[in-house]
Amino acid sequence: MRMWASSTANALKISCASKAPFALPRCFSTVLDGLKYAPSHEWVKHEGSVATVGITDHAQDHLGEVVFVELPELGVSVSKGSSFGAVESVKATSDINSPVSGEVVEVNSKLTESPGIINSSPYEEGWMIKVKPSTPTELDTLMGSKEYTKFCEEQDASH
Repeated sequence: MRMWASSTANALKISCASKAPFALPRCFSTVLDGLKYAPSHEWVKHEGSVATVGITDHAQDHLGEVVFVELPELGVSVSKGSSFGAVESVKATSDINSPVSGEVVEVNSKLTESPGIINSSPYEEGWMIKVKPSTPTELDTLMGSKEYTKFCEEQDASH
């Protein structure tokens, strides 16, 4: 069964943030290839002149059920590493940091009415903002999927 899950995950280009050799993985967090990841657990997908930003599956899993999302207004400038909003869950409230500097060109208004989309679809429907990067080279400092998976494993092991 584990081999089937592993080959299916490979085909879908996902990985689990835990690779315990003789036990079931502690978590089933999905990490997608092709995205960049910040140490504060935000992801970014850069396409053309726009970068789409959201929180990772790992982050939403640790937060629990998301009940409220605070997002910025259109046209606001965001800075790499600075808060642009917040996510409130049944467990805690957490700031959301921008992985890239730039201007907010789109906000996912669906999250206002249905914040739980972040739990069910953090990489697809649960995106938060779209940014026109002012310094696209900032994306080069973010982690790829393998580095982020290792980062999550190390972070979870230390807790």
